[in-house]
Amino acid sequence: MKLLIRNLDRLTTEEELKGLFQEYGTVQSCNLVMDRDSGASKGFGFIEMPKSGEAKAAIKHLNHKTIGSNKIRVKKAEDKNT
Repeated sequence: MKLLIRNLDRLTTEEELKGLFQEYGTVQSCNLVMDRDSGASKGFGFIEMPKSGEAKAAIKHLNHKTIGSNKIRVKKAEDKNT
């Protein structure tokens, strides 16, 4: 299941984000979205977890959790219809 994580502190690293979600299960991939020009975080990213039960547990426990100085939002990522 692919999860969208929004409102991340701009200083949060991919390693920190991955570690946060690994507490709830296997993380297949972690992708923090970066600005092409500045190289700084855009404040959101994606986590892929192969087991939906683990992903749902992560959503339940991490949505609205304060990480750094921000309260993050976690939800199932919408599929792009391209």
